[in-house]
Amino acid sequence: MKFIKFLLLGIVFGVVMAKSEAISWFRIQEMFRFQAFHMYGIIGTAVILGVIGVALIKRFKIRDFHGNQILFYPKDKSIIRYLVGGTIFGLGWALSGACPGPMVVSIGYGFLTMSIVFLFAIVGTYLYGVFKEKLPH
Repeated sequence: MKFIKFLLLGIVFGVVMAKSEAISWFRIQEMFRFQAFHMYGIIGTAVILGVIGVALIKRFKIRDFHGNQILFYPKDKSIIRYLVGGTIFGLGWALSGACPGPMVVSIGYGFLTMSIVFLFAIVGTYLYGVFKEKLPH
């Protein structure tokens, strides 16, 4: 019962994703072909909201669900890992037509073929956990 607020927030997130057409394979294809600004606008808005959210967390020392302090550690400046990771993520996004958020919303929206993409996302996450120590970080 204590997780009901997260369930409700997830439902609102799903509705916003669907109504903004962020789950549309066509919109994602438009973005990767540089034919429309639609998805770039959605992603830009998300980045701005994320920056504001992190600033608020830092300024007001907001704690997580369990009362622990949220810490932000400085990142390594290695550009290679960002390029490799971003390329792998982008290829998966372009080939499947969905990133993790829209992928799950698409399943809930009734596009059951996205279940295959979801399955392989889980497999990829598992494999990352298996090989994490051997990967450059």
